Amino acid sequence: MPEGMAEGMSGGAAPTRVLVVDDSATVRARLRAVLADDPDISVVAEAEDGRQAVELCRQLRPDVVTMDMMLPVMSGLAATEYVMAHCPTPILIVSSSTNRGELFRTYDALAAGAVDVMEKPTGHETDGAWERAFLTSVKLVARIRVITHPGLRAAGAQQHEDVQRQPAEPVVPGTYAMVGIGASTGGPSAIVQVLNGLPARFGLPVLVVLHLAEPFAAAFAEWLDTQIRRPVRYARDGQPVPALGGQVIVAPPGRHLRVRRGVLSLTREPERHSCRPSVDVLFESLAEEYGTRAIACLLTGMGRDGADGLLAVRHAGGMTIAQDEATSVVYGMPREAVVRGAAREVMPLADIGPAIASLAEGAGETSPQEGRR
Repeated sequence: MPEGMAEGMSGGAAPTRVLVVDDSATVRARLRAVLADDPDISVVAEAEDGRQAVELCRQLRPDVVTMDMMLPVMSGLAATEYVMAHCPTPILIVSSSTNRGELFRTYDALAAGAVDVMEKPTGHETDGAWERAFLTSVKLVARIRVITHPGLRAAGAQQHEDVQRQPAEPVVPGTYAMVGIGASTGGPSAIVQVLNGLPARFGLPVLVVLHLAEPFAAAFAEWLDTQIRRPVRYARDGQPVPALGGQVIVAPPGRHLRVRRGVLSLTREPERHSCRPSVDVLFESLAEEYGTRAIACLLTGMGRDGADGLLAVRHAGGMTIAQDEATSVVYGMPREAVVRGAAREVMPLADIGPAIASLAEGAGETSPQEGRR
């Protein structure tokens, strides 16, 4: 997780009450043993299938659920969707699922309201790093105030399931030439909602940075491509920006994404705020490359990545938007931006896509590829 991740959450003196959900008795025992070593955590129950998890969640109202995705009777995804719709509880996905189909289920669960995801222990850890990360994640996730969430998978994916995509029109010369979006915790569902708020023939390229731990980031662009009405691809180093049209381009896991001299640049430079890819890195490049013709949007997330970059875009004369507190899963990154005066507009999530679409309608006389350099 990125640094500063405790922001936007409130603590408490009572032990954190945890429901452990996994179909493997061995894994449940391992998780319970790790949690039992922390005096500030209490395991209130265990569940071996999704239906049992739902019932125990409704009866016991734990502070956090550790949820496996591959469960019998009712899948981890179905259990997550039910819990978030009927008895909202912070959920930490603990999974070893790394094939494409299982990754898609993990993204669906995150879009349905699960807070974060981490890998299961392999059994070969020796330095205690996994245990420390697990305990930290459980405590942090437990403190996030979740709300009733009917699940974007049902409302979003099915809505666009039969949509025939149309190629975006060429970028019309205008005031703005590029859109950048950054997000962390709560980001998958927020990104889907913003992008589905754009018209089908929206012509500007959209560059996206999402904090999602490897290996779970491996297929995010493919999943996002199934959720919205425009093409989504991972960025390729050296890819010319003018050829992107109205595509959504996602920073690949473990690589910073920049725009330089009209092409995309991917690097493995050091992390910023414990993040790679970093939202700051992308936004700062948009400020330098496009100046007044950049739109940058910072969504829900822990930490402070993106605040400096958003400020750079504002100082360069671009349009900057931060998601508001009421609609953020975690009001960390957007709050930092607001405190620094980086956001020209602070908006509810549902208003951000239409606002970006409206901004892009303004026509000027400069071609998109002639952004500031």
